[in-house]
This record gives sequence, structure tokens and C-alpha cells, in this order.
Amino acid sequence: MIGRLNHVAIAVPDLEAAAAQYENTLGAVVRPPQDEPDHGVTVVFIELPNTKIELLYPLGEDSPIKGFLEKNPAGGIHHLCYEVEDIRAASARLSAEGARVLGDGEPKIGAHGKPVLFLHPKDFNGCLIELEQV
Repeated sequence: MIGRLNHVAIAVPDLEAAAAQYENTLGAVVRPPQDEPDHGVTVVFIELPNTKIELLYPLGEDSPIKGFLEKNPAGGIHHLCYEVEDIRAASARLSAEGARVLGDGEPKIGAHGKPVLFLHPKDFNGCLIELEQV
């Protein structure tokens, strides 16, 4: 059901410094920041030959990343994103298997302009999983 790894998301306490580190120290291609108000984050994508890194920074007081950074002030890996061909079929299959889809269960449009869903980390070995339809 899942396809390739789309990205690894890392919550960061300083978006500008983290982006500069990837660009200047690691020599990566860094995209400009983009606000995603529906998800409460500002994101920067780091382009790699085989996947992407998504840097996450809180956008607004209700951002889920704000709480994550309060618990992990230095930042850290927030979630893994896998590609799926049909997000509604994936959601139905996962729900039938007992996995919990977060939110109201309906896909939202993600940073790439495609439908996404998140799966409860307690159902996946402590790892928050994002599914993105390709």
C-alpha cells in the first residue's frame, strides 16, 4: 500500500538557522519558506536526490509544532511521510485494521498541494505517520 518515502519532517526552534545549516554546511538545495495555515506550520523543504527533508516551525499559537518544541526544545524528527496512490482507500484499509486516522478522518491539502492524512503514533511504534496521495 505505501509507496516511496516522500519526506522526513524535523521540527526546528529556528527555521532560518536550520535552513542555512542545510544550505551552507551540507550544500543542499533549500526551498523558500511557505506558510501552511491549515496545518499551523511554516515549512522549508530541503531537496535531496532520493527524498526531501521538511523543516517545520510553528505558525500561530495553536500550532502542533509549538507543543512539540516545548517538549523537545532542540527540535527533532516529527514525522515520516509515505506516498500512497489512493488516500481514501488507504484510510479505509488502515481504519479497518484498527489504525487511528487523526483529525476528522478527512484528507487535508498538504504543503505539496496534495491530499494528506496523519496516523496516530501509538499505532506505529511511536512514530507519527503522514500519508500523501501522489
